[in-house]
Amino acid sequence: MKKQNVSMIVELLQKGVKIPNPKSVEIGEDVLTDRISGKGVTLYSGCKIYGGSTFIHNDSQLGYEGPVTVQNCQIGPNVELKGGFFKESVFLAGASMGSGAHVREGTILEEHANCSHTVGLKQTILFPFVTLGSLINFCDCFMSGGTSRKNHSEVGSSYIHFNYTPNKDKATPSLIGNVPNGVMLNQKQIFLGGQGGLVGPCCLAFGTVIAAGSIYRKDELRPGRLLLESAARGGSIPFAPGLYQTIKRIVVNNIAYIANLSALKQWYMRVRPLFVSDELPKPLLDGLEHNVNIAIAERVSRFKELCLNMPESISMYIGSLDGNPIDLLIRQKQELYENCSELESVFYEFGTVQGDLRLRDSFLENLHSDIHESEEDYITVIKGLLPENAKTGSRWLQGIVDSCFNKALCIIPLFR
Repeated sequence: MKKQNVSMIVELLQKGVKIPNPKSVEIGEDVLTDRISGKGVTLYSGCKIYGGSTFIHNDSQLGYEGPVTVQNCQIGPNVELKGGFFKESVFLAGASMGSGAHVREGTILEEHANCSHTVGLKQTILFPFVTLGSLINFCDCFMSGGTSRKNHSEVGSSYIHFNYTPNKDKATPSLIGNVPNGVMLNQKQIFLGGQGGLVGPCCLAFGTVIAAGSIYRKDELRPGRLLLESAARGGSIPFAPGLYQTIKRIVVNNIAYIANLSALKQWYMRVRPLFVSDELPKPLLDGLEHNVNIAIAERVSRFKELCLNMPESISMYIGSLDGNPIDLLIRQKQELYENCSELESVFYEFGTVQGDLRLRDSFLENLHSDIHESEEDYITVIKGLLPENAKTGSRWLQGIVDSCFNKALCIIPLFR
């Protein structure tokens, strides 16, 4: 064991970190030991901790079920990462993941979100209480809904979010619930039944239930629907990667996703800081803002790749038809490609959209009063908002989403 590693482990032990088998634990040279709490933190055998921005807060446990590697993650109080690999992700109070996890950048698990064993996440945001079963790949999506640990949105075991297409693009983010209403923690839960899958990009309303065994490929914007998909009819039809027989739904859903992330960024900048405390210290808040920016950059990059595929797609499309091609589809593809740079710039400008300041300030003023009177944590205060105050906050955030969405469609009016 390197002397540097020995000295850092000794320092952690002296400050109160529990390390049952110190010789099995590796601490990277860039780790700042003052960002690891000495109160109730346990590093079990096989833990490897790397990265200067890593932060581990009170009473968190790493590696109880198997070895854990953490790189530049921000880990809140009472978090359990039981086994696996975790990189550039944020875990708020009470979040947990079972063994065999593989979690990469752009991922946020808010309070009490939890996953069982063998779950893969990347560019994924789970709002409070959202629960994922076992053997799940759930990358490039956002999920909200539910009000408590007993009334939560859930993804059944052996589920996959299909986030790569035969057209060789990843413009596939799925919006399961939404930000403006989801943040209020007062919406009906969403259930995605096990042994199934969702083909991105999709948008699903609150209260949606997808039956077990279904592979769902559509949007459902009506709340409270049970969706059943039977096995696809067998057959063999011509297929050419990159052709894109339709493009509007893909583009619209991607814009809606980025617009929702922009609203979430404002929530993290304006609302979450009001709750900075021992439960949500500043390093966790910084991690939230950093990761939502990572998520936005990822979606903009993937959208740009889609735009740049259009010239080849137009050529393939024209060459594939015996009769007259559909003029609107060709013009949509041309419009998307020609305005790619402008769209990219506007997407990054979304992050500065603050919405209706009158609604925002009214909501924040009421929120200040609630925090001052109750001195409760984030979950308790948000769940305790008066219905009219929650509606004001949702209208503020929805205004941000709508403003961003309309700005983009002004550039590509053929997608309206």
